[in-house]
Amino acid sequence: MVGLEWSDGLAVLTIDRPHARNAIALSTMGELEEALDAAAGAQALVIRGGGDRAFVSGGDLKELSALRTTEEAAGMAARMRAICDRIAGFPAPVIAALNGHALGGGAEVAVAADIRVAADDVKIGFNQVSLEIMPAWGGAERLAALVGKSKALLLAGSGKILTSGEAERWGLIDVVVPRASFDDEWRSLAQSLTNRPASSIKRVIAGVPPVEAIDAFAQLWVSDEHWAAADRVMNRAK
Repeated sequence: MVGLEWSDGLAVLTIDRPHARNAIALSTMGELEEALDAAAGAQALVIRGGGDRAFVSGGDLKELSALRTTEEAAGMAARMRAICDRIAGFPAPVIAALNGHALGGGAEVAVAADIRVAADDVKIGFNQVSLEIMPAWGGAERLAALVGKSKALLLAGSGKILTSGEAERWGLIDVVVPRASFDDEWRSLAQSLTNRPASSIKRVIAGVPPVEAIDAFAQLWVSDEHWAAADRVMNRAK
Protein backbone atom coordinates (compact mmCIF):
# COMPACT_ATOMS: atom_id res chain seq x y z
CA MET A 1 0.00 0.00 0.00
CA VAL A 2 0.97 3.65 -0.40
CA GLY A 3 0.19 5.92 2.51
CA LEU A 4 0.24 9.71 2.89
CA GLU A 5 0.54 11.65 6.13
CA TRP A 6 0.67 15.38 6.77
CA SER A 7 2.53 17.46 9.35
CA ASP A 8 2.80 21.27 9.27
CA GLY A 9 2.85 21.57 5.49
CA LEU A 10 4.98 18.45 5.01
CA ALA A 11 3.49 15.51 3.13
CA VAL A 12 5.14 12.11 3.70
CA LEU A 13 4.43 9.42 1.10
CA THR A 14 5.31 5.89 2.22
CA ILE A 15 5.52 2.86 -0.07
CA ASP A 16 4.81 0.02 2.33
CA ARG A 17 4.85 -3.46 0.76
CA PRO A 18 6.99 -5.49 3.18
CA HIS A 19 6.21 -8.82 1.49
CA ALA A 20 7.83 -7.48 -1.72
CA ARG A 21 10.54 -5.25 -0.22
CA ASN A 22 8.46 -2.26 -1.33
CA ALA A 23 8.69 -3.26 -4.99
CA ILE A 24 6.32 -1.52 -7.38
CA ALA A 25 3.46 -3.42 -9.00
CA LEU A 26 0.82 -2.04 -11.37
CA SER A 27 -1.54 -1.54 -8.43
CA THR A 28 1.21 0.40 -6.63
CA MET A 29 1.43 2.75 -9.60
CA GLY A 30 -2.25 3.57 -9.22
CA GLU A 31 -1.78 4.22 -5.51
CA LEU A 32 1.22 6.46 -6.22
CA GLU A 33 -0.83 8.48 -8.69
CA GLU A 34 -3.59 8.92 -6.09
CA ALA A 35 -1.09 9.84 -3.35
CA LEU A 36 0.56 12.47 -5.54
CA ASP A 37 -2.88 13.92 -6.27
CA ALA A 38 -3.58 14.05 -2.53
CA ALA A 39 -0.19 15.70 -1.83
CA ALA A 40 -1.11 18.76 -3.89
CA GLY A 41 -0.48 21.92 -1.92
CA ALA A 42 2.27 20.47 0.27
CA GLN A 43 5.17 22.81 0.96
CA ALA A 44 7.55 19.82 0.84
CA LEU A 45 7.13 16.15 -0.01
CA VAL A 46 9.05 13.17 1.36
CA ILE A 47 9.05 9.78 -0.34
CA ARG A 48 10.18 6.82 1.73
CA GLY A 49 9.75 3.07 2.00
CA GLY A 50 8.19 1.22 4.88
CA GLY A 51 10.49 -0.58 7.32
CA ASP A 52 14.27 -0.36 7.23
CA ARG A 53 15.29 -2.96 4.63
CA ALA A 54 14.28 -1.34 1.36
CA PHE A 55 13.41 2.07 0.02
CA VAL A 56 12.10 0.53 -3.19
CA SER A 57 13.59 -2.68 -4.55
CA GLY A 58 12.47 -1.96 -8.12
CA GLY A 59 9.56 -3.39 -10.05
CA ASP A 60 7.65 -6.33 -8.59
CA LEU A 61 8.92 -9.12 -10.85
CA LYS A 62 6.33 -11.63 -9.66
CA GLU A 63 3.52 -9.37 -10.83
CA LEU A 64 5.20 -7.68 -13.79
CA SER A 65 6.29 -11.01 -15.26
CA ALA A 66 2.80 -11.24 -16.74
CA LEU A 67 3.82 -8.51 -19.22
CA ARG A 68 5.23 -10.42 -22.21
CA THR A 69 4.75 -8.17 -25.24
CA THR A 70 6.65 -5.06 -26.25
CA GLU A 71 3.39 -3.10 -26.10
CA GLU A 72 2.73 -4.20 -22.51
CA ALA A 73 6.31 -3.49 -21.46
CA ALA A 74 6.25 -0.06 -23.08
CA GLY A 75 2.92 0.78 -21.46
CA MET A 76 4.19 -0.14 -18.00
CA ALA A 77 7.42 1.83 -18.48
CA ALA A 78 5.57 4.88 -19.81
CA ARG A 79 3.16 4.87 -16.88
CA MET A 80 5.88 4.65 -14.24
CA ARG A 81 8.04 7.19 -16.03
CA ALA A 82 5.11 9.60 -15.96
CA ILE A 83 4.88 9.06 -12.20
CA CYS A 84 8.59 9.78 -11.77
CA ASP A 85 8.16 12.85 -13.97
CA ARG A 86 5.40 14.01 -11.61
CA ILE A 87 7.74 13.54 -8.65
CA ALA A 88 10.49 15.51 -10.40
CA GLY A 89 8.02 18.21 -11.41
CA PHE A 90 6.29 18.52 -8.03
CA PRO A 91 6.00 22.26 -7.30
CA ALA A 92 7.63 22.00 -3.86
CA PRO A 93 10.92 20.39 -2.79
CA VAL A 94 10.89 16.57 -2.86
CA ILE A 95 13.13 14.55 -0.54
CA ALA A 96 13.79 10.84 -1.03
CA ALA A 97 14.43 9.42 2.44
CA LEU A 98 16.36 6.24 1.72
CA ASN A 99 15.41 4.14 4.72
CA GLY A 100 16.72 1.03 2.97
CA HIS A 101 18.35 -0.13 -0.24
CA ALA A 102 17.33 1.62 -3.49
CA LEU A 103 17.98 -0.78 -6.35
CA GLY A 104 16.97 -0.81 -10.00
CA GLY A 105 13.67 1.00 -10.30
CA GLY A 106 14.06 2.09 -6.69
CA ALA A 107 17.13 4.09 -7.65
CA GLU A 108 15.09 5.64 -10.46
CA VAL A 109 12.44 6.78 -7.98
CA ALA A 110 15.18 8.15 -5.72
CA VAL A 111 16.78 10.30 -8.43
CA ALA A 112 13.38 11.73 -9.39
CA ALA A 113 13.48 13.57 -6.05
CA ASP A 114 15.32 16.86 -5.61
CA ILE A 115 17.31 15.71 -2.58
CA ARG A 116 18.35 12.26 -1.34
CA VAL A 117 18.97 11.55 2.35
CA ALA A 118 20.20 8.06 3.22
CA ALA A 119 20.91 6.01 6.32
CA ASP A 120 24.58 5.08 6.51
CA ASP A 121 23.95 1.36 5.95
CA VAL A 122 22.00 1.83 2.70
CA LYS A 123 23.09 0.79 -0.80
CA ILE A 124 21.95 2.22 -4.12
CA GLY A 125 22.42 0.91 -7.63
CA PHE A 126 21.05 0.98 -11.15
CA ASN A 127 21.47 -2.77 -11.48
CA GLN A 128 18.81 -3.45 -14.12
CA VAL A 129 21.52 -5.02 -16.30
CA SER A 130 21.47 -8.04 -13.98
CA LEU A 131 18.04 -8.74 -15.52
CA GLU A 132 19.29 -7.92 -19.04
CA ILE A 133 17.20 -4.74 -19.17
CA MET A 134 17.87 -1.01 -18.76
CA PRO A 135 16.42 1.85 -16.69
CA ALA A 136 13.19 2.96 -18.32
CA TRP A 137 11.55 5.27 -15.78
CA GLY A 138 13.71 8.30 -16.61
CA GLY A 139 16.45 7.24 -14.21
CA ALA A 140 19.27 7.01 -16.75
CA GLU A 141 18.78 10.61 -17.86
CA ARG A 142 18.43 11.89 -14.30
CA LEU A 143 21.49 9.90 -13.22
CA ALA A 144 23.50 11.54 -16.01
CA ALA A 145 22.32 14.97 -14.89
CA LEU A 146 23.56 14.21 -11.37
CA VAL A 147 26.91 12.52 -11.97
CA GLY A 148 27.72 13.16 -15.64
CA LYS A 149 27.28 11.01 -18.72
CA SER A 150 30.42 8.89 -18.37
CA LYS A 151 29.80 8.02 -14.73
CA ALA A 152 26.13 7.33 -15.45
CA LEU A 153 27.12 4.87 -18.18
CA LEU A 154 29.63 3.25 -15.85
CA LEU A 155 27.08 2.85 -13.06
CA ALA A 156 24.05 1.79 -15.10
CA GLY A 157 26.05 -0.14 -17.70
CA SER A 158 27.88 -2.25 -15.13
CA GLY A 159 25.12 -2.42 -12.53
CA LYS A 160 27.61 -1.31 -9.87
CA ILE A 161 26.03 -1.01 -6.42
CA LEU A 162 27.31 1.78 -4.19
CA THR A 163 27.31 2.13 -0.44
CA SER A 164 25.73 5.33 0.85
CA GLY A 165 29.18 6.79 1.49
CA GLU A 166 30.35 5.97 -2.03
CA ALA A 167 27.14 7.36 -3.50
CA GLU A 168 27.64 10.60 -1.58
CA ARG A 169 31.14 10.95 -3.03
CA TRP A 170 29.77 10.29 -6.55
CA GLY A 171 27.14 13.02 -6.05
CA LEU A 172 24.26 10.55 -6.13
CA ILE A 173 23.25 10.95 -2.48
CA ASP A 174 23.25 14.37 -0.82
CA VAL A 175 23.18 13.60 2.91
CA VAL A 176 24.22 10.44 4.80
CA VAL A 177 23.20 10.13 8.44
CA PRO A 178 23.58 7.45 11.12
CA ARG A 179 20.86 4.82 11.12
CA ALA A 180 20.04 5.60 14.76
CA SER A 181 19.10 9.21 13.97
CA PHE A 182 17.81 8.67 10.43
CA ASP A 183 14.11 9.35 11.04
CA ASP A 184 14.80 12.52 13.03
CA GLU A 185 17.32 13.76 10.47
CA TRP A 186 15.21 13.39 7.32
CA ARG A 187 12.16 14.85 9.00
CA SER A 188 14.11 17.84 10.33
CA LEU A 189 15.65 18.48 6.90
CA ALA A 190 12.30 18.16 5.14
CA GLN A 191 10.57 20.43 7.64
CA SER A 192 13.25 23.09 7.06
CA LEU A 193 12.17 23.19 3.41
CA THR A 194 8.47 23.78 4.10
CA ASN A 195 8.54 27.46 3.21
CA ARG A 196 7.35 29.53 0.26
CA PRO A 197 10.82 30.66 -0.87
CA ALA A 198 12.06 27.05 -1.16
CA SER A 199 9.41 26.25 -3.78
CA SER A 200 10.30 29.40 -5.72
CA ILE A 201 14.01 28.59 -5.48
CA LYS A 202 13.29 25.09 -6.88
CA ARG A 203 11.51 26.62 -9.86
CA VAL A 204 14.37 29.07 -10.56
CA ILE A 205 17.03 26.35 -10.23
CA ALA A 206 15.09 24.25 -12.74
CA GLY A 207 15.64 27.04 -15.24
CA VAL A 208 13.37 30.00 -15.93
CA PRO A 209 14.02 33.26 -17.79
CA PRO A 210 15.61 35.96 -15.60
CA VAL A 211 12.43 38.02 -15.70
CA GLU A 212 10.51 35.14 -14.08
CA ALA A 213 13.17 34.71 -11.41
CA ILE A 214 12.98 38.42 -10.58
CA ASP A 215 9.18 38.29 -10.53
CA ALA A 216 9.31 35.32 -8.11
CA PHE A 217 11.55 37.38 -5.81
CA ALA A 218 9.29 40.42 -6.08
CA GLN A 219 6.20 38.40 -5.19
CA LEU A 220 7.94 37.13 -2.07
CA TRP A 221 9.20 40.62 -1.23
CA VAL A 222 5.70 42.12 -1.06
CA SER A 223 4.21 39.22 0.91
CA ASP A 224 2.96 39.63 4.46
CA GLU A 225 5.27 36.78 5.51
CA HIS A 226 8.36 38.69 4.32
CA TRP A 227 7.46 41.88 6.18
CA ALA A 228 6.57 40.00 9.35
CA ALA A 229 9.97 38.29 9.23
CA ALA A 230 11.72 41.58 8.44
CA ASP A 231 10.00 43.27 11.40
CA ARG A 232 11.22 40.52 13.70
CA VAL A 233 14.80 41.01 12.49
CA MET A 234 14.66 44.81 12.74
CA ASN A 235 13.13 44.66 16.22
CA ARG A 236 15.90 42.35 17.39
CA ALA A 237 18.47 44.85 16.18
CA LYS A 238 17.15 47.62 18.45
